[in-house]
Amino acid sequence: MSETFIAPDGKPRCRWCGGAPEFLPYHDAEWGFPVADDRRLFEKLCLESFQSGLSWRTILVKRENFRAAFKNFEFAEIAAFTEKDVERLLGDAGIVRHRGKIEAVINNAGRALEMVAREGSLAAFFWSYEPGRAECAPPQTASTSASSIALSKELKKRGWKFVGPTTVYAFMQAMGLINDHIETCIVWERAMAERALFERPTRMSPTGT
Repeated sequence: MSETFIAPDGKPRCRWCGGAPEFLPYHDAEWGFPVADDRRLFEKLCLESFQSGLSWRTILVKRENFRAAFKNFEFAEIAAFTEKDVERLLGDAGIVRHRGKIEAVINNAGRALEMVAREGSLAAFFWSYEPGRAECAPPQTASTSASSIALSKELKKRGWKFVGPTTVYAFMQAMGLINDHIETCIVWERAMAERALFERPTRMSPTGT
């Protein structure tokens, strides 16, 4: 089976993005491009945790509902959520109503604030786990990696929840920590170009400077 499919514009894309109408614009404009914005990184990790056991299409079509329900994933605001907010979210038919995952987002918002205070930003922490070239498997053949396992382990150590290695690997793919586009996909070269220009954020020194 071919690793790509021919999109309506007659050009090849990664096969997975032909699986639903919503996938193509997401694939072309977001997936695999490097991100250094803390809010977007937090949002994506939360959405990947909600996807656990479900399809990405289920989450993607509800993304705007999630953003509305979770204050656009501004983690400083989410960290202040109470049990009343949990009950509100459990009653919101526009999102995935899973108590454990909802409570994990609130917990992780608090852990995100701690991380910013300790590392300078979420981006600085996450990008410190960017895998080296030698580690990267052939595109889309893996569901975990040494880096995703290490990042998952460290997040759990710091108190984050619903951040298993598979969830973290999907997060790394989507946020551009790796370029997992098939090389014959027309987006692969553009993602590589953006990665080449991307300025990796750095973590604070132990003294906080």
